[in-house]
Amino acid sequence: MRTIALTAIAIVSTALPLLGCSSEPSDAGTAAGPTFHKDVAPILQKHCQSCHSPGQIASFSLIEYAQVKNLAELIVMRTQDGTMPPWGAINTDECEPRFGWQHDSRLSDAELATLEAWANAGAPEGDPKDAPAGEPTKGADLTRVDLTLQPQKPFVASGEQDQLICFVLDPQLSQDVYVSASKIVPGNLKVAHHGVVFVDPDGESLALANADGYYECFGSIGLKKSAFLTPWVPGAQPTVFPSNAGAFVRAGSKLVLQMHYHPAGATADPDSTKVELQFHPAVPEYRAEFLPVAVPVPLPSGDGLQPGPDDANGIEFRIPAGAKAHTEMVRMTLPTEVGGQPVPEMKVYSVMNHMHYVGVDGKITVRRAAAQGSDPANECLLQTKWDFNWQQTYTYDAPIEDLPTLRGGDIIDVRCTYDNTLENPFLKRALIEQHLTSPQEVTYGETTLDEMCVGILNTFVKN
Repeated sequence: MRTIALTAIAIVSTALPLLGCSSEPSDAGTAAGPTFHKDVAPILQKHCQSCHSPGQIASFSLIEYAQVKNLAELIVMRTQDGTMPPWGAINTDECEPRFGWQHDSRLSDAELATLEAWANAGAPEGDPKDAPAGEPTKGADLTRVDLTLQPQKPFVASGEQDQLICFVLDPQLSQDVYVSASKIVPGNLKVAHHGVVFVDPDGESLALANADGYYECFGSIGLKKSAFLTPWVPGAQPTVFPSNAGAFVRAGSKLVLQMHYHPAGATADPDSTKVELQFHPAVPEYRAEFLPVAVPVPLPSGDGLQPGPDDANGIEFRIPAGAKAHTEMVRMTLPTEVGGQPVPEMKVYSVMNHMHYVGVDGKITVRRAAAQGSDPANECLLQTKWDFNWQQTYTYDAPIEDLPTLRGGDIIDVRCTYDNTLENPFLKRALIEQHLTSPQEVTYGETTLDEMCVGILNTFVKN
C-alpha cells in the first residue's frame, strides 16, 4: 500500500522532480537510435501510464511527447534506481527466490537500455505514425462475475493527509463458497491509491463500522481473525487462482475492503469502489489458506518476537530514536499436528511483508525440519525494498506442484529493518504530519508512528 507513495511518484507533486532535457526539436527523419513514438511510448504504455495518464492518480501524464521529453533524464534515473515502476520484491546476496513473479512490473535490461539511449540522444520524437495502438495497461477483467459488492455509501476523500478506510461488505452468503477469482474495481482513480479485500469470517467488522458502513484503519483492519483475498494497485491484474484452487469463504462471512486514498489536498469526487467475485462451481482440489506471521511478543516456546539489538527490558519491540538499520524479527514454528490431526503440506503461492513508515526492508525465510524433494533446507521466500505506499503481494510464477512447500516443524522467520532517522523520507513526512521535528522512539502498534513486523503467506492446501 502506498500512502505517501506518491512521495515516490512525485516531487513534481508526489514523485518526480522536474528535470529538463534539451528542448531542441528532433528530426523525425534522421533519428538513428530509439525514438519516442516507436521505442519509448510502448514501454511507458506497458509500465507507467496506468498511473501517469489523465484522470489517474499520478499528478502528471506520460503520454504526450512534449511532456515526456522534459522528463527524459528523470525517467531514466527513477527506472534505473528501481523507484519506478513501483515493485518491492528484490534479489540480493542473501535472498534469491527460486521462482519469478507473476505480473512483474520491473523493466527489463533491454527496456532500461532503450530509455537511457533515447535520453542520451536528446530524446528524439520520431514519426508519430510509429506510436503504439491501444490503451495504458489497466488490468484484465474477470471471465465471469458472479457477485458484485459496493460500499453502503460513496466516500469523499479530502484533506492533505492520506486516508485508509475500511468498508464492510456483506455478500449475504447462505452457504459456503470457494472464490476462484476476484477483482477490485476502483471508482475514482484520481484518489484511489490501492485497495485490499479481506474475509471476515466472524463478522467482527460490523462492530467497528459507523452508520455509513465504514471505519478508519491505518495499520491493519483491526480484526482478530481474517484472511487475505485480493489486492489492487493501478494497473494490477485480478486475483485468479488455478482452475483447481479457490479461497474458502464460510456462509455468513463479511468482507472488508480497505481502501487507501490519496486526496492531495483537494476535495475529490465521490469514490464507490466495487469488488467483483467469481465462484468455483464445485469444491476444488486445493483451498487457499491465509498464514500470517505476526506475534509481536516473545512466547514460551521460543517463537514470536526474537531478541533485538536495542532491547532494554528483556525481549521487546523497540526502535530507538535515531536508530538506522535496526532489525526486529518474529518467528513461527509450524505445528506438526492440530486437534490430533497432522498438519497438511502447504504450497506457498504468494507472500508479502507489512510495516509502516519507519520500515525499509523486509525478508521472509523458511528453515525446514527436513529438506524434501526440490525444497532446500533453508530458503528465502521474499525480500522487499519496503515502501508503505506501494504495498503489494507477490505471487510465484510456477505450477502448484512446484511451489515452495511448508510442513509441520518448519520455522518461518520474518526480519524487518527500520530507519528511524531523518534520512528516511517517509518518516520525515510522517513526523511533519504529526507536527514533530525529530524522530521518536517507536514501539509496536497500529498508529502512524507505531510499527509492525508482519509476514503474510498465502498457501494452497489439498481439500
